[in-house]
Amino acid sequence: MLAGRSSRTLRTLRRSSSTLPPSWLASAQKELKGKDPAILTRDTAEGIPLQPLYTSADLPPAESLAQQAVPGEFPYTRGPYATMYTHRPWTLRQYAGFSTAAESNAFYKANLAAGQKGLSVAFDLATHRGYDSDNERVLGDVGMAGVAIDSVLDMHELFADIPLDQAQGGGEEEGGGEGGVGWREEEGRRGRRRGRRGRRRGRTGGGGRRRGRRQEEGGGGEEGSRGGGLQGREEREEERQEGSARATAAAAAAAAALSRRRPGAQADGLEYVRAAEATGVVGVDDIAPRISFFWGISMNFYMEVAKLRAARRLWAELMKQHFDPKKEKSLLLRTHCQTSGWSLTAQEPYNNVIRTTVEAMAAVMGGTQSLHTNSFDEAIGLPTDFSASLARNTQLILAEETGIPHVVDPWGGSYMMEALTDRLVEEARAIIEEVEALGGMAKAVASGMPKQRIEVCATRKQARIDSGDDVIVGINKYAPAAGREQPVVEPRVIDNLDVRAAQEAKLKRLRAERDEATLQKALAALSAAAATYDGNLLALAIDAARARATVGEISDALERQWGRYTPSHTVGSGAYLGDFRSDGGEIEATVAMAEEFAARHGRRPRILVAKMGQDGHDRGANVIASAFADLGFDVDVGPLFATPAEVALQAVDADVHVVGVSSQAAGHRTLLPALIKELSAQGCEAMVVAGGVIPQQDYGLLHEAGVKSVFGPGTRIPAAARTIIGDLEAALSEGDAQAASG
Repeated sequence: MLAGRSSRTLRTLRRSSSTLPPSWLASAQKELKGKDPAILTRDTAEGIPLQPLYTSADLPPAESLAQQAVPGEFPYTRGPYATMYTHRPWTLRQYAGFSTAAESNAFYKANLAAGQKGLSVAFDLATHRGYDSDNERVLGDVGMAGVAIDSVLDMHELFADIPLDQAQGGGEEEGGGEGGVGWREEEGRRGRRRGRRGRRRGRTGGGGRRRGRRQEEGGGGEEGSRGGGLQGREEREEERQEGSARATAAAAAAAAALSRRRPGAQADGLEYVRAAEATGVVGVDDIAPRISFFWGISMNFYMEVAKLRAARRLWAELMKQHFDPKKEKSLLLRTHCQTSGWSLTAQEPYNNVIRTTVEAMAAVMGGTQSLHTNSFDEAIGLPTDFSASLARNTQLILAEETGIPHVVDPWGGSYMMEALTDRLVEEARAIIEEVEALGGMAKAVASGMPKQRIEVCATRKQARIDSGDDVIVGINKYAPAAGREQPVVEPRVIDNLDVRAAQEAKLKRLRAERDEATLQKALAALSAAAATYDGNLLALAIDAARARATVGEISDALERQWGRYTPSHTVGSGAYLGDFRSDGGEIEATVAMAEEFAARHGRRPRILVAKMGQDGHDRGANVIASAFADLGFDVDVGPLFATPAEVALQAVDADVHVVGVSSQAAGHRTLLPALIKELSAQGCEAMVVAGGVIPQQDYGLLHEAGVKSVFGPGTRIPAAARTIIGDLEAALSEGDAQAASG
């Protein structure tokens, strides 16, 4: 009955059964017709058993609960502030940006007028990665997954007529971090010259010290993570830039376990503080109050609430344990949360409204300080004005109509919630100790440990979905009958070529009008500081921004000294099959097809899993790579951020049958046709397939370009593998027939 349970789960089952009232156990067994009530204990995605019933026997010690009883007091389990939302609701801060600065500016102003209180700028992937829009490596990325920003002139346009003293701002930068913050500082100065007084508040996503996530997306190497970045930046009376938003949303999007997400971010936070203290200029009380965390919230409601409560307690205890802060604010964990992009489905997309609402409620009941709610159509393409308004209004309804904000930490004292919170603190501490033993988070990232564990978790999760063990309504259960599907969603379409042409024109004008000597002096000073670690990189980046340096030029100045981090990937073995719990014979049939292919053609089907452009979202690609290896394919994994020409060359060198392209950032309309042209030019006949966030409306365009199959969100991996093998067999047979007749 308990076959397949982990040893830890079995120990928990025995322990939990011993704490349950005998009368309940007897009643439960009767209702279950003699089965052991232990079968009702379920493993969460985090690997923590969730009991069917909690009692006072499961509560932490009374003295521990008493210490955590009051919000706004150490260890802040119940909230960092005494009154929380009863006085003022969380900040409604939607993450958005697309196309040009002018278009995004109009979008921001409309949202602020409709009740949004904060801005979180989504830069396009060229800006994220520190490239100018006219760089050949960003052909398909300009303006697609965010707004194209090349210089401070774009920032002027982005924030035109927006009162920066009233709207809390933020942005996520990777390779262009110092440049992005420098532009915002310059834009704030310009705004004050125009009479917009008051304090400007905002956050940046890490800049030069956003180690783990930034390195995984190919930013500065480990040497770059030592740079001054935001460290040592003095707080001014009229402008305040929050130190860093530690981002773990991407890991959440991979359905990673708590022990791979929030403790990792907190371990990273410890390094930020240590690095600041090591400068001899900045102390713990200078930087810690200005660190905030950025977390993804998924569908496991109870766990998500417990995680936020546990994280606050853990951070406060860690700060006391490792440092000697004198300010209470140094102990407070403040967070921005975003609902899960991973939980959104392309099929039956209006169901996503409910999913986002549930996740938003978990974030609010967990005590987030600000929140972004995803639009229901983000598994299909960029949000439309309609879907974005619905996402925003979800928060407004929670804040204004439900009464949820009227009570601080309504879960406080719950047998279940207090037990889960305590257990999560215990589990998280063990992970942080493991990271510390490796030498800290930078060393852990360099070792590949966090990335590898996240990918294993994501692969196992996909296996459970594909086998139906984890239910996704409308996808693997309760799918609508033919003709009864929800209406087709029309996505927002951005003309990448038009945006790129507009940015190129602005860059040409900028370069012609600026003072070249002043520019080169500023860039040389920035590069010298990156080489010696003597100086403040942010201050120097601001100087470069004022000299009209572009994001690419600022990043190049740093890259000359640090290089670019190159993430690695190893194809996992057994994770997918280990969690595919189905006895329908589907796995055996798929493996048999691969074996029959090998018998006929002398080798196994070989696929190159590729990522093109600056799309660093590689979890899905890595899940495919691991699963296809389990299903009988030979798998090559290409490097991140490749050009179409580089992917074509690797396909030729590896002599693959198939090139599988993962596209998560809307570059497919430009990059896939370019890849097929490159393959043809190199005489490669490999079949091209694609998957990821690709609207069905674009399938025809891709088929016409030569893409054989497009596998959208919700595709079951064994079915995709069999389709590919079948198409390969047909193509090879046709080729053999043509050769015989020729």
